[in-house]
Amino acid sequence: MASPPARRTVRAALAATTAAALAAGFALPHAAADPVVPPNASEALKKYTELSGEAEKLNEEHLRAQDDLKAKQAELDRANTDLTTARQAQEHLRGQVDLLTEATFEGARFSHLSALLVSDSQQDYLNRMAALDVLATENAEALGALTDAVTKADDAQRRATEATNAAAKIADDIARRKSELDNQVQEARAQYDQLSAADRRTLADPGDTSRISVPAGTAGKALEYALAQRGDPYVYGANGPDAWDCSSLMQQSYRAAGVSIPRTSYGQAGVGRAVSRGEVKAGDIIVYYADQHHVAMAVDNVRAVHASTEGVPVRIADIDSIGPINTIRRIEG
Repeated sequence: MASPPARRTVRAALAATTAAALAAGFALPHAAADPVVPPNASEALKKYTELSGEAEKLNEEHLRAQDDLKAKQAELDRANTDLTTARQAQEHLRGQVDLLTEATFEGARFSHLSALLVSDSQQDYLNRMAALDVLATENAEALGALTDAVTKADDAQRRATEATNAAAKIADDIARRKSELDNQVQEARAQYDQLSAADRRTLADPGDTSRISVPAGTAGKALEYALAQRGDPYVYGANGPDAWDCSSLMQQSYRAAGVSIPRTSYGQAGVGRAVSRGEVKAGDIIVYYADQHHVAMAVDNVRAVHASTEGVPVRIADIDSIGPINTIRRIEG
């Protein structure tokens, strides 16, 4: 179970988030994404849904930080590749400039007057003059290319340094978020241990497990996969195939349909195109809460299937009961 200082840290951070949401005019999230706590629920169950909802939010934030780190590492790789290429070009061009500079210096001794005096004919004179002009032009072009290569190398070096520093900061942020998540999960699990058998049955109710027809196409295939996971447990950070968090279920469902989407609910909030609540149809991704920390998949215009929170299996719920809708995205069509 989390220590009192750790709890105060997490709760202080959540209080700050709440205050910021109120100031920005956002609707505050429910304590947890489905199950909807009945009015006569025990205080222990209410407390558990609150703690598990906070843990789910921290889990998605931790996953988002991991995605940020991957993106920054990819940026660092690109910068290092550009730096290597620019330095190779720089070395090649530096040698070319040295040769042209030496040739130009030697040619400087052979002036226009000298060319006139030693030429056998007018054409010979013109040829010698053209050679001198070519040397001067090529040297200027090589110098320009070298300057450009040096500039590119400097820029790549700057980007590599910035990406390295940013990656280090994100790594520290991941460690901090992981610590907060671990503390919150421990607190939620400790609260779960205090639930009565009746409360646990309420959480474990699998809901509608009947066969549901799905439409043809990509959305139907994704929905079919998601529905097949009903009854599987929710586990923070799980990626399947027998346990899920909310966003991994969405990612794997669409992967099964041949479509790649981001790992986190934040990333999934930007895929496809936006549709209104009245337009919702099977396979649409529904992202909840102002901070976009929960996601579900529409079964039809009324229901959605999702991985809710620990202690609750993947199941179907009323779309509007899950939480305040942030955005609805359609991957296909």
